[in-house]
Amino acid sequence: MPGLTILGTGSYSPPFALTNEMLESIVETSGEWITLRTGIAERKIAAETESTLSMATAAALKAIGNIDKASIGLVVCATITPDYITPSLSCLLQRDLELREDILAIDINCACSGYVTALKTAHSLLADMPGRVALILGCEMLTRITDYTDRTTCILFGDGAGAAVIRRDSDGEFSFDSGAKGSVEMLACKAQYISNNPFMPRPLDLVPAGITMNGQEVFRFAIETCSESVKRTLAGAGVDIGSVEHFIFHQANRRIIDGIVRKLGISTERCLINIATHGNTSSATCAIALDDLFRSGKVKRGDKIIMSAFGGGLTYATAYFVQNREI
Repeated sequence: MPGLTILGTGSYSPPFALTNEMLESIVETSGEWITLRTGIAERKIAAETESTLSMATAAALKAIGNIDKASIGLVVCATITPDYITPSLSCLLQRDLELREDILAIDINCACSGYVTALKTAHSLLADMPGRVALILGCEMLTRITDYTDRTTCILFGDGAGAAVIRRDSDGEFSFDSGAKGSVEMLACKAQYISNNPFMPRPLDLVPAGITMNGQEVFRFAIETCSESVKRTLAGAGVDIGSVEHFIFHQANRRIIDGIVRKLGISTERCLINIATHGNTSSATCAIALDDLFRSGKVKRGDKIIMSAFGGGLTYATAYFVQNREI
């Protein structure tokens, strides 16, 4: 299968950090317990003046860098927290980044698996766009939908955005695996609707925004599906796991990452782990981690990279590619 190469990466995290010690003042918990159970020490929270769009724009500009904007033929945004139902986040980015109008701009909702799925979406769509590249993003403002009276979820989530510019290469390598298991019991966030339609028998009940989760079930689902998905992805590419230089897993819980690592028989030294300072930013976690990996200077031309995530839906997705250039 034609390959995928990263041309540029970027990310944005709000400056304000909500520490575990701060959470002790609003819910019955302790900073030590949070760190022990999740691996999170702090998470970033967007200011009142910030938006999903502003964070996405900041990340995108870093990713684009000196790349010719005229070469961008596709924008794919993974998010569950757009500022509007419509216009889409991707369309607003086309405007604010002053991209050409004859492009395809789409948003996708696969929750925390969104950025990995965006890689596959862009890789497939670029087949019909010779000479063009794609801007893909994962961006979330989860703190706007988090219930800060629920100690099981409010300790986890933060805000942030990550972006990459990618191209499809005829001589590279790419493999992908995904799946879905529909469930609202294990992980969900119900939309809130307000209606003053006089023909309705009664007004719609207002449902407070908030993420609900069965942590133990998600924990088991994540370790099993991600580890098996990685194996299938590498098998599809004919690649031995021992030859992969870099692994990026969804940064939801450090114990989940450790569980996946044990099942795969790899070392954490080959994994980019930044959950301690970012928390769970849903579709943005893999995007931010990818930027951190490339900016670390550890990625060399020819390196093999695996990215795997799980999320609400339930969904999971894994992508494998070889980086064919240094950036």
